Amino acid sequence: MKRRVVITGLGLVTPLGVGVGPTWEALCAGRSGVGEITRFDAANFQTRIAAEVKDFKAADFMPRKEARRFEPFIAFAIAAARMAIEDSGLQINTANEARVGAVTGCGLGGLRFMEDTVLKVYGHKVKRVSPFFIPMMIGNMVAGMISIQFGARGPNSSLATACAAGSHAVGNSFKLIQSGKADAMITGGTEAVISPSCIAGFNAMKALSTRNDEPQKASRPFERDRDGFVVGEGSGIVILESLEQARQRGAEIYAEIVGYGMSGDGYHITSPAPDGDGAVRCMRAALEDAGIPAGRIDYINAHGTSTPLNDLYETRAIKAVFNSRAPAVSSTKSMTGHLLGGAGGVETVFTALTLHQDIIPPTINYENPDPECDLDYVAEGARRARVEHAMSNSFGFGGTNASLILKKHHP
Repeated sequence: MKRRVVITGLGLVTPLGVGVGPTWEALCAGRSGVGEITRFDAANFQTRIAAEVKDFKAADFMPRKEARRFEPFIAFAIAAARMAIEDSGLQINTANEARVGAVTGCGLGGLRFMEDTVLKVYGHKVKRVSPFFIPMMIGNMVAGMISIQFGARGPNSSLATACAAGSHAVGNSFKLIQSGKADAMITGGTEAVISPSCIAGFNAMKALSTRNDEPQKASRPFERDRDGFVVGEGSGIVILESLEQARQRGAEIYAEIVGYGMSGDGYHITSPAPDGDGAVRCMRAALEDAGIPAGRIDYINAHGTSTPLNDLYETRAIKAVFNSRAPAVSSTKSMTGHLLGGAGGVETVFTALTLHQDIIPPTINYENPDPECDLDYVAEGARRARVEHAMSNSFGFGGTNASLILKKHHP
């Protein structure tokens, strides 16, 4: 028997706010978290804007000594994990620690710290490298530190599947509980790579928006004049549990996870296939896993990056899967920017809240319709609607795809 898996805790650190409440409020109000880059002097870069996390104090979530030691991508995830655990009321102790695990996703890890250290080493500005250089840089330290901080000694792993990493982490955790290999999982994604090499690299690929004079209008998924994505940072963590355990301890349940699909494009290192084939197979795999027809999906939290090709090909893929009955679609990246490996975790939280509160967040900045992107993108603002099933899509460089299906929980 496959066990049912539910979401009982949520944690967020995003460009829209620190905490689930502030972030969700800003999201539903259609506020943008994009602004001028403050992490470094970006005056000579093509792109001078990003979606930075503001007013985050790591010491609010961990001992001050550790707060100074961790790179932001780790600190963001620990903070989000603490919020999620406290929200869920999950107690981790000697009786259950081996049945509680951590799986997280992260695309680029400690790029900022690596960049700074390498420059100092090659510039002969340091005589020795910090002993924390490697631990602060590698992506798997997110799941590792969550395990250490909270005593979760069950399944532990980290995924680096680019922009699909957070969703793959949630999907893999779902399967661990469903199959009986764990009873609860701390899972999601994180990223913090707003740095010179990141911006320069994505600029070289012509992937980023250069709408520097209108930062809050730069991320405009599916819109005619979109010119690239905006780099964001932050973390989204959820607590997954077996339905049986959640009921036994009287936990509040935000949503149930019922389907998980994966696929590979096998097409190009950065561009999705023009017909959306990989995304089509991924969404269909998730629907098959959930055991429901496409017509049961009421809402899709799209990958929706605001790049010309991704948005077009995702639209084509949605049309192929849902035919003339495509559901409401929105891209919350229009407000958060693209958190890369952290996007899937954050968007899983958003999708769970959509089901829990029956509010579909909008796609902002959709001012001039693209005739080839002609779905219902909830462009008028947040929409109150009964949502029973929702899908969240994440598609990464290298053609690695993930789709999650969440269901409203009825006590």
